[in-house]
Amino acid sequence: MKNSSSNPEPEAKKDCPLCPRLVDYRHANQAEHPDWFNGAVPSFGQEDAEVLIVGLAPGVTGANRTGRPFTGDWAGDLLYATLAKFNLSDGQYDCRPDDGLNLKKVMITNAVRCVPPQNKPTPAEIKTCRPFLTARINALPQLKVILALGKIAHDSTIATLGLRLKDFPFGHANRHDIPPDDVLTRPPVMFDSYHCSRYNTNTRRLTPEMFEDVFAKICAELD
Repeated sequence: MKNSSSNPEPEAKKDCPLCPRLVDYRHANQAEHPDWFNGAVPSFGQEDAEVLIVGLAPGVTGANRTGRPFTGDWAGDLLYATLAKFNLSDGQYDCRPDDGLNLKKVMITNAVRCVPPQNKPTPAEIKTCRPFLTARINALPQLKVILALGKIAHDSTIATLGLRLKDFPFGHANRHDIPPDDVLTRPPVMFDSYHCSRYNTNTRRLTPEMFEDVFAKICAELD
């Protein structure tokens, strides 16, 4: 695991200034929708989480609007329904950050904390945001499993762990054994999934059954 001393905090400030293009996009959204969250979206879940789910970035009308990862868009509908099915949440998901939903053993974060135009962060933006992911992983002492949703989340997580992509290829339901280092003496295992986006589910690249299969594997690791 790469050291996070350059940024010891696992969460970005809401008005994070690090990526000029994302700041400009955030300001444009603030002007058009002043009642939206419009900021770097913090992680959601338990500080003693055993599972960390890493997404790509907030959706412009999803987490960028609501301020909670995967809340208010199609991807969240599938993700939170699946968490409930596997008893990894309490309460009813209702697309709002104040719906009373609680996660069990789980935290959800994003590789990029601010919404990017067209949902496409640049490589520089992904790298700039990576210290937050590093610090987030380091701050979870009970972590057993990391789930990367999509290749960008996978690639950023592998880079965060100081590993080489060629040794840990992305693929749906792939399982990766992370070697120990001076920070992660008992490292988590890592799973991949296709992102639970509307496009992937509409095209059947990802079905609910495929998604649930990954979570069944994760729960087996926890047991």
